[in-house]
Amino acid sequence: MFSRRVSRRARGVTIIELIVFMMIMGVAAAGIIGVINLSNSQSAEPLRRKQALMIAEALMEEVQLARFSFCTPADPNADTVANQAACAFPVQIGARAGGATRPYGNVAEYATVAGTPQSTFANVDGVDIDINGRPLGVDSSGNTMGRASLAPIRSTVTLNYVGALGPAGATVASGAGALNALQITIVTTYGTGANDFVRLDGYRTRYAPNLVP
Repeated sequence: MFSRRVSRRARGVTIIELIVFMMIMGVAAAGIIGVINLSNSQSAEPLRRKQALMIAEALMEEVQLARFSFCTPADPNADTVANQAACAFPVQIGARAGGATRPYGNVAEYATVAGTPQSTFANVDGVDIDINGRPLGVDSSGNTMGRASLAPIRSTVTLNYVGALGPAGATVASGAGALNALQITIVTTYGTGANDFVRLDGYRTRYAPNLVP
């Protein structure tokens, strides 16, 4: 007895299988090309965001390094008073010395109204400038540094009173009559999109209230 081996003919793919394969490959290729196009069109965005973050950090540092005293330098007892109420000329948000320029002598001078974003760092043309009065990204000769101008980048600062800052039982509160601490918010916008901005929040307490220029 012997068994007869049944030969099988080699099969290829049907026209339907070929069409399905081509459709799958076409969709995959379209997806890859779309990702590449999106990456190329937005390749500058991470750099712009990084620039905005660096600007916001620099501006936050400028505000936080300013003095925060009970009284303005014009007060004869500024270096001896024990609280803001004892000042003839107390430091308050909105009270900016005439002719004052950046960097301001007191944290509170960086805004003229509490709780309202203000373009404190911009010139009359709405362009952010440094403490020397030059537009950001421009050297002393007026030349743009780098390949792109930083002029489209805009920043605002907001000073808010603090309800309770610190651990339980040792919190610090502030208000117009007792400016013990401030919340500082810097928002730097670098594009026209809804999320094209960076925001930094910081705090400044009045730890050296009698330190005046």
